Amino acid sequence: MPIAQLISPLALDQKKDQAALVILDCRFALEDPDYGQRSYADGHIAGASFADLERDLSGPVIKGVTGRHPLPDPQALIERLQAWGIGNDSQVVLYDDGPGAYAARAWWLLAWLGKRDGVFILDGGLKAWHAAGLPLSLDAPGNHRGTFSGAPDAAMVLSADQLQQRLARPELTLLDARGLPRFRGEVEPIDPVAGHIPGASCAAFTDNLGPDGCFLPAAQLQQRFAEKLAQRSPSELVAYCGSGVTACHNLFALCLAGYPLGALYAGSWSEWITDPQRAIATGD
Repeated sequence: MPIAQLISPLALDQKKDQAALVILDCRFALEDPDYGQRSYADGHIAGASFADLERDLSGPVIKGVTGRHPLPDPQALIERLQAWGIGNDSQVVLYDDGPGAYAARAWWLLAWLGKRDGVFILDGGLKAWHAAGLPLSLDAPGNHRGTFSGAPDAAMVLSADQLQQRLARPELTLLDARGLPRFRGEVEPIDPVAGHIPGASCAAFTDNLGPDGCFLPAAQLQQRFAEKLAQRSPSELVAYCGSGVTACHNLFALCLAGYPLGALYAGSWSEWITDPQRAIATGD
């Protein structure tokens, strides 16, 4: 079974009453951290629990040391997954407003802890759900505590020091999921330093989506990433972004395209720039 799977709004609507199904609402806005919780309270897909990027899907920020969204403590995350009703055999559907970046972060965390089947992202997110004419609910989920057990896979994550050691390797493909102006260092609306990690290529996560906000077909994604890989081995690919969130969108899209799950530099740009000794590049 493929590790990256999409589900359409109509397909989710048909299965939303299944006992083994767990739905997580992952809506978030960087400029308004309470947006997701407010939006969830205003209406969500029936049965969904709310998963907050900063409180649930990230660990504490240590100023000057970590990036903006460090990985959560694995045991704390396992306990949250259990509280949401997730077991090892659960079918899990993740959604956000539409682009899928926050849903992809939750997908990656589940894979990191060993849950690699039965996990779906709602293609097009809540925007597609609305477009399909499907209703929202105000009801709280009736979760029974789940029995999920897992352990983090260290091979899926790179530290800054590990990435630093790989930068000179010709086989490395380093993909930056931020938009081109931020990659080039022309603008930086979030972090105190502009630019990118030397040797990276810009692979804006939004380019994984079509005009309708849904993921491109697998063949188009395969072509997109084949150009980025330039015949280098996909096993040497590393993804990063501003804080380790939208990079997960690229890793999900790579898996949709049939590539193996690449590594994540979880600290990403916001961690990289905490050490002034680390090199910075600008331009293309």
